[in-house]
Amino acid sequence: MENPHTRAARYEVNSITIPTLTLESGETLKGVELAYEKTGSANGPVILICHALTGNHIVKGTPGNNGWWDGLIGPGSYLDTDEYTILSFNVLGGNDGSTGPASIDPPTGRRYGREFPAVTVRDMVKAQYLALKELNIPHVHAVIGGSLGGMQALEWGMMFPSFVDKVFALAVTPTLSDYGIAFNHIGIQAIESDPDFQNGHYPEGAHIKGLEIARMAGMVTYRTPLLFDDRFKREEAQSGFQVESYLNYQGRKLASRFDPNSYLTLLKAMNSHDLSRGRGCTLDDIAEHYPTELITISYEGDLIYSPEYMERFTNRVRAGRHYFVSTAFGHDGFLVEFEKWGSMISSHLKNVQAKRVVNG
Repeated sequence: MENPHTRAARYEVNSITIPTLTLESGETLKGVELAYEKTGSANGPVILICHALTGNHIVKGTPGNNGWWDGLIGPGSYLDTDEYTILSFNVLGGNDGSTGPASIDPPTGRRYGREFPAVTVRDMVKAQYLALKELNIPHVHAVIGGSLGGMQALEWGMMFPSFVDKVFALAVTPTLSDYGIAFNHIGIQAIESDPDFQNGHYPEGAHIKGLEIARMAGMVTYRTPLLFDDRFKREEAQSGFQVESYLNYQGRKLASRFDPNSYLTLLKAMNSHDLSRGRGCTLDDIAEHYPTELITISYEGDLIYSPEYMERFTNRVRAGRHYFVSTAFGHDGFLVEFEKWGSMISSHLKNVQAKRVVNG
């Protein structure tokens, strides 16, 4: 018998090509690439993880180059690689190997740039579904995501309910609030108003100051005022306050690795997030008829994604369960303190396993 820890050591980073993808807008992309990471048991139930705005498909990573959810994933961990296949795609429109604005447009041989078509969260989910088909994966046991990843997870339950057993949506709400759209607007305006942006036709590798500012605006919403106060304590740096130096650093760090057109594409996709959009019913109707088991987790102090709103929605879902996590990290709670909420996910995943055994 194969050693389970040998199975769990399997690790692959690759990409898959979708021959044709028609977007909600009606535009069609050909030869769409989605980069992915796959790890864990070779034959275990598949768990699909969807990443947030500036994340990517590297959720587990390798020693010395840990992924963004490494603390949640591993042998015997909350997402147990001895038991499950863990799969994650870099999102359509993304910045790390998937087709997006920085990719080459096959007909022209040039970067898509600003000509890359608008995408929605539903387009992202459709692309992942088609990629799974190309990978010969006929079913997933769970889809898990936070923030933009949570938007994708919620749509997975609506769009492909027979394909997935459970949806875990973290640090998200059924629609993006006006407050969230407002902060996205600040980021969009900061980038598009930068003269170096050149209406999206900047040279490859250009450093766009507007992207730094957009990132700073986002960072303010990701954590709580208490955390900022406890960390920085109005301490001064060489030129200004420590908190200003921190935001400047975070802005430069993102701008050095992220394509501005991709950032805009993803912000606008987030703005499209509304489970009731175009479905001819209210959000209450969506909740009452949500076709997939739904587990949601909200985090104390999340400024953009109201825990109360998510709880009200989930409580109307027939097979819904909501959890609230007390934390000083606010929205970023889904990226840290796994010991507080990891077991909420693992316990529900075990329920999936139990059902499979009972039902034969």
